[in-house]
Amino acid sequence: MRFLVRDRLLGFGDDYWIEDDRGNKVFLVDGKAMRLRDTFELKDTQGRVLIDIHQKMLALRDTMVIERDGHPLATIRRKRLSLLRNHYRVSLADGSTELDVSGRILDREFAVEYDGELLAVVSRRWLHVRETYGVDVVRDDADPALLIAVAVCVIHLAERERGDDD
Repeated sequence: MRFLVRDRLLGFGDDYWIEDDRGNKVFLVDGKAMRLRDTFELKDTQGRVLIDIHQKMLALRDTMVIERDGHPLATIRRKRLSLLRNHYRVSLADGSTELDVSGRILDREFAVEYDGELLAVVSRRWLHVRETYGVDVVRDDADPALLIAVAVCVIHLAERERGDDD
């Protein structure tokens, strides 16, 4: 499954749609401005919240938390020793599963893997539209909403680290 994400052009607090490869709106990323911590909601086309994404308060390193139905689903933070490429670790709530996100996050060219197996690829290579990137969910049994939330989180964390957050 391939999804198209139009980058936020105006900064935090903006809403943007995620479309399938046929141009149908599938998810809405709803940025919640005027909060103490960075907060997003991933909604379906009927406006139902599928996933809550928020910045973890009082963490030593920037950390984002993904929740579904009020229950923790995953925690995302940058790996400490990743000098050449952006590297993020996604710890799922089960405590034993970790996803690895690596690549050029700010260029929107990175992969999400589990135990060396590719789950999703985020890339601008396939697209000719400026400020748009694709999220290609490779495995049929993968959770597209979770992988899109992971992409939103790591891009947000990388932009904050670089100092682009408005």
